[in-house]
Amino acid sequence: MKKNLLSLLCLLLAGHGLMAQTVYQWKSASSGGYTYRYVSNDPTKSRFYTLGNGLTVILSENTKEPSIQYRMAVRAGSNTDPRTATGLAHYLEHLLFKGTDRFGTMDYAKEKPLLDKIEGLYEKYHATTDPAKRKEIYAEIDKTSGEASNYSIANEYDKMMKSIGGQITNAHTWYEETVYEEDFPSNATDKFLALQAERFRAPVFRIFHTELEAVYEEKNRGLDNDSWKISEKLNALLYPTHNYGQQTTIGTIEHLKNPSLVEIRKFYNKYYVPNNMALVLSGDFKSDEMIKKIDADFSYMKSRPIVPYAPAPEKPLLKIQTADIYGPSAEVVRIGYRGYAENTRQSMLLDLIGSILSNEKAGLLDINLNKKQRVLNSGAGYQQMKDYGTFILLAQPKQGQTLEEAKQLLLEQVGLLKKGRFDESLIKATVANSKLALLQSFDKNDFRAETITTEFILNRATKWDKSLGNPDAMAKVTKKEVIDFANQFFKDNYVVILKHKGEDKSIQKVEKPAITPVKTNTNEISGFTRDLLAASSNPIEARFLDYTKDLNFGKAGIADVVTVQNKENSIFNLSYRFDMGTWNNKMAPFAAKYLTYLSTDKYTAEEISKQFYNIACNYSFNVTNEITTVTISGLQENFDQAVNLVEHIFANCKANETALTELKSSILKSRENTKLNKAAILSGLMSYAQYGPQNPLNFALTNDEVKQMTSAQLLDIIHHLKNYKHSINYYGPETLDVFTKNIEKVHTLPAAFTEAAPAQKFTYTSNTDNQVYFANYDMVQSEIRWIRNNGVYDPTQAAKITLFNSYFGGGMGSIVFQTIRESKALAYSTFAIYSTPDKKTKDYAMVAYVGSQADKMTDAVGAMNELLNVLPESDKNFESSRYSALNAIETSRVTKDDIITHYYADKRLGLDHDSRIDEYNGLKPLTFADIKAFHAEKVANKPYSYCIVASDKKVKTEEMQKFGKLNTLSLEQIFGY
Repeated sequence: MKKNLLSLLCLLLAGHGLMAQTVYQWKSASSGGYTYRYVSNDPTKSRFYTLGNGLTVILSENTKEPSIQYRMAVRAGSNTDPRTATGLAHYLEHLLFKGTDRFGTMDYAKEKPLLDKIEGLYEKYHATTDPAKRKEIYAEIDKTSGEASNYSIANEYDKMMKSIGGQITNAHTWYEETVYEEDFPSNATDKFLALQAERFRAPVFRIFHTELEAVYEEKNRGLDNDSWKISEKLNALLYPTHNYGQQTTIGTIEHLKNPSLVEIRKFYNKYYVPNNMALVLSGDFKSDEMIKKIDADFSYMKSRPIVPYAPAPEKPLLKIQTADIYGPSAEVVRIGYRGYAENTRQSMLLDLIGSILSNEKAGLLDINLNKKQRVLNSGAGYQQMKDYGTFILLAQPKQGQTLEEAKQLLLEQVGLLKKGRFDESLIKATVANSKLALLQSFDKNDFRAETITTEFILNRATKWDKSLGNPDAMAKVTKKEVIDFANQFFKDNYVVILKHKGEDKSIQKVEKPAITPVKTNTNEISGFTRDLLAASSNPIEARFLDYTKDLNFGKAGIADVVTVQNKENSIFNLSYRFDMGTWNNKMAPFAAKYLTYLSTDKYTAEEISKQFYNIACNYSFNVTNEITTVTISGLQENFDQAVNLVEHIFANCKANETALTELKSSILKSRENTKLNKAAILSGLMSYAQYGPQNPLNFALTNDEVKQMTSAQLLDIIHHLKNYKHSINYYGPETLDVFTKNIEKVHTLPAAFTEAAPAQKFTYTSNTDNQVYFANYDMVQSEIRWIRNNGVYDPTQAAKITLFNSYFGGGMGSIVFQTIRESKALAYSTFAIYSTPDKKTKDYAMVAYVGSQADKMTDAVGAMNELLNVLPESDKNFESSRYSALNAIETSRVTKDDIITHYYADKRLGLDHDSRIDEYNGLKPLTFADIKAFHAEKVANKPYSYCIVASDKKVKTEEMQKFGKLNTLSLEQIFGY
């Protein structure tokens, strides 16, 4: 970067507080009867409270939309699992959704003796080694669990959250944390806090053995995930003492088979105490009022002494360790170095070095490996935990390249870093890009809540000032300090994982136990839930877009212009949108890839990447099936520079035959890798089932056509792109008039647009009988998707579809989830939705999914088919589903450049107004009879296509033939190459 350009950048960003050194200092204040601490100049305006019982409460007000993001964070995860009961923290996470003695039950007095008996049986089971006796005990557990289910109410927590308008119900467990997550409307605050306080008061571990089976399924999914296996092995070698390497979050198979409810209760009592927990809220509330409510609802919690996990320090790593991993997915090499504790200067330096090596634009790996196509792809980064961090380098080898060769290329880049072979301006640019990203992200409630939660988990809540000031501290780092540190850190002290394509003979799946489906009592309701939902809430008025008022329409030459003014900051987002894509020209996506590697008459490809990074701007050229976009974003002060650079690139890029040869090789290698990706294979089966042998997924150049592509063909697409009809869309500080004048100066247009080639048309298949489309893949589980084409788009169906999906199969409280996972324990993941197309000329599709152990496949298919044919009726579920659907619209606020996105989405559906208006009005009069009729007409007793990815060693041909006519597809049939 030239010195004057860097100086200009610093000047411009300083004007917006991006490069200026901001003072972050802890201060105290009192308001509303409570004292809190805060950090000056904190963009999240977070208040940090500590209640009398030790509970940390962190509140961040953001009133832009009437919703609130919630996290309940517990400093307990796999690190704190007993060595004899790994996976325990994760088990507990699942059980915190099962209710208490007041909800989740119809009669706790009658249920409790049975639960106590089940707990005792598990202790007996845990202590027994004889297989026959274990089977006998498990049969008794199964029988008693069935009796207990006469009194339990499955998923009542999820139904309550749905009934008060909750949109996200989730949780996760990791090394040092278990975090519970919700997104709820601000008018439901009192109900929400009452529910959460009750949830943690006295949890009851009911419906355990089916939930245990769900965890088994989650473990089996991990056995099919090569990336998980790589991480586990890497951590085991980097951390031979610490639980980061010695205990996995989900636990060992042996421990999963031998759970102890007594140990889980001990864990809960030990770690789920207020002085080890934080309640985090970000959203629409007044902090003075909120803290009073939280204190009132959670004051029952009693603090207890906590002994945190305190491992012996790891000994220094003094040698290179290498391990080989095998699996069906593509080859990859991963290198790991053990880093430092949180909030240390060393960790800050490693974070900075991660960006110097890899920032997707101008890092050493980006320029020297990715841009020059010396590997298929590569990256680097630093993952911070509490006690240590892990610095990662990774690469996928290109065609004809070995894992060892890819590894060596990664290490060469580390060598360049140690020698100082990088521009010092990269440090300043990294800081500018980091600050810009934070400016964009801190506006979002989920980002605020997640960031602050992480601060608490890593014991950094008291160091929030330091975390906020980290970019400023990073800006002071000199090139010499980076070099000196790199030479001290990067030694022969790393771990290499070589992931090969091949059979993993070490896999031992978790065997399925015999489970009798339990009752879910879907239509029952506890007294607690009845009282909670009976309380009134102030309504939230829905707000819809008026495209004639919320958008500004104009012209720049012959192009339509659509803008929304950004009145909050100086960030802009500009896009050129073309209604054409791959279906118009198969070579278009390859032209977009080729452009990445091209130079112009003024700049090399590397210089172009560095320029964008140095001015903290982004640009992309994306081609999808029907839409092509060129997008530019950044600070308005750099608008002219960024846009002029993009225009220059498209007009003046020149052929690079060496780059094209490498690109072709990379494309062919990527295609080989795609054929090893089970998710891609399943998507291919779905496309084949929907459209037949000629379908959107395999509409692509053949490998021979790829080899024959020329620079002239690709450059013709790039050089003439703006001659095709497109709209110009802008979100930024300028008014329509000012923007139009400015864009006309830099984006010159022809007198008339060139007509695009006609788009390829695809014909939907007619589901006249059941078909099975099978692809063989080496895996423990089986993945099954149902699909049926269901007629062309009809806007009058929107409300019914939304409500049907919410009720039937669109979430944890849905009929599908409760039946297949909660009652029958047949899957960890399952759903069923009526899918709406994105264009008025396309068809609807009924789609269902189950991912289960291969030996459960027949049962899983039978369970889903039963639901597809017979819709269970639950008045309570229906009402909560309707309320949730209405509330989702009432609390949604479409703002900023999302307004433009919604406009085009509705336009593709043939609508000239906000589609949510019709959906909202249509939801209000709907009854269960309407949904039942919809199910009968559109879903029930219809032929379906079953798309199955599984190992032919684990699923039987004769079983699949019972579902329908079996079509075993080759990978070439699926992908077209």
